[in-house]
Amino acid sequence: MRTVVSLTLIVIVAIGVIVSLSQVPVGAEAARQEGRLDQDGVNFGRYYNSRAVEETGATNVVASVVVSYRGLDTLGEVAVLFIAALGVVTLLGTKQERKAKREVEQASLIVFTGCRFLFPLILLFATYIFAHGHLTPGGGFQGGAVTASGFVLIYLGCRGRSVGPKQLSATESLSGLVFVMIGLVGLALGGSFLLNFLPRGTTYALFSAGVIPIIYVAIGLKVSSELGSIVGALAGEGE
Repeated sequence: MRTVVSLTLIVIVAIGVIVSLSQVPVGAEAARQEGRLDQDGVNFGRYYNSRAVEETGATNVVASVVVSYRGLDTLGEVAVLFIAALGVVTLLGTKQERKAKREVEQASLIVFTGCRFLFPLILLFATYIFAHGHLTPGGGFQGGAVTASGFVLIYLGCRGRSVGPKQLSATESLSGLVFVMIGLVGLALGGSFLLNFLPRGTTYALFSAGVIPIIYVAIGLKVSSELGSIVGALAGEGE
């Protein structure tokens, strides 16, 4: 299984390198060469800064770009992280390796107490980050990374405890399904993946920006689960 996964990842990376070096025009450059885009007359940065709040309802323009204007790119980023998590868990978490039990050295009292005290606060902060990503700097990827730091604290300070891989897998699958379904609904309704098809609401309010907060929550849970699986595999969970 390791060999198959390794070869698959190598082939994917090789294809990406070949496409990058082939200088095949894509995106805006391809559209310009085909005469569908006047690149000199379009300033995407100025357009996003001036129209993003009105068109998406998100005061964080970066959120508008990531999960609305370039939704397919975000789908690719999520796929890359999923492949990375799958590769790490597959290579380090085989059943043969998990059969061996090892004695766990307990952390000091200070570290153990800090783990129990800080872990809920880290999860709360991470939730705040991806739930408010459409209003303030942050979002699903950032909130997921903060959650992963909490998992690291668990494995370092509360040794002998771990986050269940089945729960992480279920959360990752469900959040990924929500993300893809929202994208496909937008594609069906307006011809654009991750189209913001819900009411924008009141600008600067928590419940605003249409589907963007929902997408960020889904991405946050998905990234948290995938990074949690990576941390667990690197920490030797289940060995």
